[in-house]
Amino acid sequence: MQRDGEGNDLVEKVVFINRSAKVVKGGRRFSFSALVVVGDKKGRVGIGLGKAVEVSEAIKKGGEFAKRNMVNVVVKDGTIPHEIFCSFDGAKVLLRPASPGTGIIAGKKVRAILESAGIKDILTKSLGSKNAANVVKATLNGLLQMRLPEDIYAARGLKYTPRKTATTPEAPVAAAVVA
Repeated sequence: MQRDGEGNDLVEKVVFINRSAKVVKGGRRFSFSALVVVGDKKGRVGIGLGKAVEVSEAIKKGGEFAKRNMVNVVVKDGTIPHEIFCSFDGAKVLLRPASPGTGIIAGKKVRAILESAGIKDILTKSLGSKNAANVVKATLNGLLQMRLPEDIYAARGLKYTPRKTATTPEAPVAAAVVA
């Protein structure tokens, strides 16, 4: 575990490693790229793509880039405030809030960014392209579009009053029938 500038513990996850080859006179020359997600599990998350001749260097570069580009996302009671459908290039991701105890129902790429952000209960579905970089970017775009009801009301100059939760009505007490 590493720490950011504010003393928070950072979680670094390698989502995808790609090997590419360049054919030269002496044979093949390989290089690697690593897609890395970094988060503090408190609503800050970043993604980075590092490229180098060795895997460890690519991961290190990706992690450093992700730390520099961390953004704040909205997390409400361990889930997200509302449903959203987001896309990036050909990748499309559906994010839905879930009740406590559900867990993270997501694929490997989407799960990495949600866990790093600190989201504990969510339902997701990845549609379209399976390109790891685009799926991760689509997920991050969706998280950045999240807004709390308080923020929306404040932007409109209104006062926010939360709704009362629906309670089950109690069964009416049967009146004694006198004959």
